[in-house]
Amino acid sequence: MARPQPYTVACDGGLVTSSNSIDLLRTPGVATKLENFEVSIEGGYRRINGYTKYKVGNVTAVRPSGAADTILGVFPYGDGVIACVSDDIYFSNDGATWLQINRSSVATSGDNYTAFTGRSILNRTSQGRCSFVVFEGANFDHGELIIADGANSLYSFRMEGTGNLNTRTFFSKEITTGLPSGKGIKFITIHDQHLIAAGVQDNLNTIFFSEYNDPDSFGGTNAGSITISDQIVGIKGFREDLMIFCENSIHKLVNINVKADMRVDPITESIGCLSGYSIQEIGGDLVFLAPDGIRTVAGTARIGDIELGTVTKAIQPIMAEIARNINEYTISSLVLREKSQYRLYYTDPDLNNDQQKGIIGTLRPNGFQWSETVGLEVTDVNSSFDNSGIEVYYHGDTTGFVFTHDVGYAFDGVNINAKFQTPDYDYGDIGTLKTLHYIKISITPESDIEPTLRIKFDYADNTIPQPADIVLDDVPAPSLFGFSVFGQSIFGSPEQPLVRKALIGSGHTNNFRIFSNDQNAPYIVNGFYVDYFPSGRR
Repeated sequence: MARPQPYTVACDGGLVTSSNSIDLLRTPGVATKLENFEVSIEGGYRRINGYTKYKVGNVTAVRPSGAADTILGVFPYGDGVIACVSDDIYFSNDGATWLQINRSSVATSGDNYTAFTGRSILNRTSQGRCSFVVFEGANFDHGELIIADGANSLYSFRMEGTGNLNTRTFFSKEITTGLPSGKGIKFITIHDQHLIAAGVQDNLNTIFFSEYNDPDSFGGTNAGSITISDQIVGIKGFREDLMIFCENSIHKLVNINVKADMRVDPITESIGCLSGYSIQEIGGDLVFLAPDGIRTVAGTARIGDIELGTVTKAIQPIMAEIARNINEYTISSLVLREKSQYRLYYTDPDLNNDQQKGIIGTLRPNGFQWSETVGLEVTDVNSSFDNSGIEVYYHGDTTGFVFTHDVGYAFDGVNINAKFQTPDYDYGDIGTLKTLHYIKISITPESDIEPTLRIKFDYADNTIPQPADIVLDDVPAPSLFGFSVFGQSIFGSPEQPLVRKALIGSGHTNNFRIFSNDQNAPYIVNGFYVDYFPSGRR
C-alpha cells in the first residue's frame, strides 16, 4: 500500500485571473476566486466586513433628503458626515436628523443655529458627482470644507463648536472670486496651501489655483491659472508637486509659490487616467485607474524622476473589462489606512445591487494583492479622521441612505456571500492518481462561524464522482483575554485552530473552495495541510 504524502499551502498572493491552470500549478497559495474576501495585512484571506446605515446610538437612520435619491457625495466632517443629494447638501452627527446646509451665512462672524436655519436655500441645480477637500485653519475646530459638484460654484462650509447643533456657529458661502462666472468645477485638491480647481466647464484643459493660504479667493497676486494641451480628469498633490491627470497624458506642476519658476513638466504623453475619482495616495505613492489597469506614480531614488508601474497584472482581465465599459460605471475609491488597502468600486446603475462589483488591493511587503467585492453598490465613498483621530469610512448608494463602511457582519441586513477557491493542485505530478485522506485547515475565526468546504477533482470533470460539500461547523471560536465573557465564551480554544476533516474521492488534480453565505463573523483562511495517497499512473 502506498504511503500517505503531505502537501502544505500558505494562502498568499491574492486573486489571479490572468494565468492559465498550468501556470497556477506553480503558485498554490493564490486564489482563482476571492469574492468578498480581502488579503489580510498579517497574511491569509479574510472575509470582509459589511456595512450598516449610518446612525449614532439608539436611533432610527433616515435618508438625508427623505427620499430614495442617489447619494452624489459623502464625506466625514467634524463629528458627523456630509451628504450631497439631488440639489442639496446635508450634515448629520447621528444619522437620524439631517441639517440642510446649502445656505449662505450673511454675517462674516458666522450664524448661530437659528439664524443659519432661517437663511434661504442655495439651490445646487443639476448637482453631479462631488469632490471634497478640507482646508485646515489654525483656529478652526473642524476646518473649512469645500465641495465641487461639476455644475455649480464651489461651496464652502465651516462649523465651529461642539455638542448640540443648536449651540454651534455656521459659516457657508459660494466661492466665486477669480473663477469663471457660472461655471461648474469637478475636481479640487489642496496643494502647498492653495486650493486647486480643475474640470471647469469650457476650461477643461485649465487648472486654477487660489491665493496662498486663502481658498476663498482665486483673484490676486498669488492666484492664477495654467492651461495645458490635454483635457484634465483629476488632480492630486504629491510631495512637492501637483500631479495633473489628463485623458491621454500626465503632468506635474512645480514651484507653485514662485511664479517666475512655476512650470508644467510632462511625465508621460502616452498614458492617461480613466477617472479622477480613482486617484488615491497609499504607501507613499499615488495610484490611479489607467486604460491598462491600476498604476502608481512613484518617485524613484533620483530626485525629480518619476516611475510609472502597473500593479494589477494579476487581475488584468478584470481591469480590461472595467476599461472597456468605463462610461457605464460610477467610479469611486478610498484608502483604508489601517489595513494598507485601496478599494475601487465600479457601480453600474443598470444592474441590481447583488451584481455590483469592486476590487480591493492590500499592500503587502511584495506589492499589491487583490480580491473582489460582489453585491456592494457604491455611488460615492470617502474616508477621513473624526474628532478623536479615528479613521472612519462612509459610502452612499442609489437608495438614498448613507452607510458606515467596513463594519458589521452583513450588507445592511443582507447575507455576505463570500467565496475563496484555490487553483487546481497536481501535488507535483499531474500523471499520478491521488486519493485524498484528510485536510487540516488553518482558520482564524473572529467569533462563531460556519463556512463550507467544497472539493472538485480533475477540473470539475462531470464524468467522475465529486464528493459532497463539508460544513465546517466545528471551528472553535477563540476566547481572548479582555474580550471573552465568563459563562458565555468557550475557553481553551486556540486563536488559530487547525480544523481536521476526513476527505473522500480521487483524481489527478483537485481544488478546494471555502465559502459562506451568512451574517456570521469574518474569518481568515491562513492555509492548509493535505494528506493524500498516490496510486497508479494513467
